[in-house]
Amino acid sequence: MALIDDEIKKACEVLSKGGVILYPTDTIWGIGCDATNDEAVKRVFDIKRRNDSKALIVLIDNAVKIDFYTDAAPEISKDLVEVANKPLTIVYPRGRNLSPLLLSDDGSVGIRVTAEEFSKKLCYKFRKAIVSTSANISGEVAPKNFKEISEYIIDSVDYVVDFRRNDVSQPSASSVIKIDDGGVIKIIRE
Repeated sequence: MALIDDEIKKACEVLSKGGVILYPTDTIWGIGCDATNDEAVKRVFDIKRRNDSKALIVLIDNAVKIDFYTDAAPEISKDLVEVANKPLTIVYPRGRNLSPLLLSDDGSVGIRVTAEEFSKKLCYKFRKAIVSTSANISGEVAPKNFKEISEYIIDSVDYVVDFRRNDVSQPSASSVIKIDDGGVIKIIRE
């Protein structure tokens, strides 16, 4: 098994060249790319065979960075991130500094601050938001661990992270909430 720092370095090299990676996250394995690169985001949609009108979420390593990716983050959102006892994706109005392909029709964007070792270090070292979408074809069951990922997905990406491939835990998806400009919270998925 490769050392985590070596894996992060390799993944960052691929991401910085516009490549697509397969990597462990705080929930399930994800397909990822530079969230600011339109061509890389298009490739993720193609790999997933997903309609590009369905937005993708992004991962960041620290709640301080939320304000860089949306100008509509009420203070309550950072408090929720800090007290969450499981992964929490928050959909914010008016995403910015990201590929427009990641935004919903209403301009909103889903952002999750990851606490998982690999994805957190990866986001920190890459210094940009990273797309995170389940490692499956759209509409199919999302794999819970690396062993459940299809050969098609593995063969479609530019780099497959070695770290945590043997982990057979069954993580759950993140909770998802949407916060509007006034701070009103709507639960989308518990």
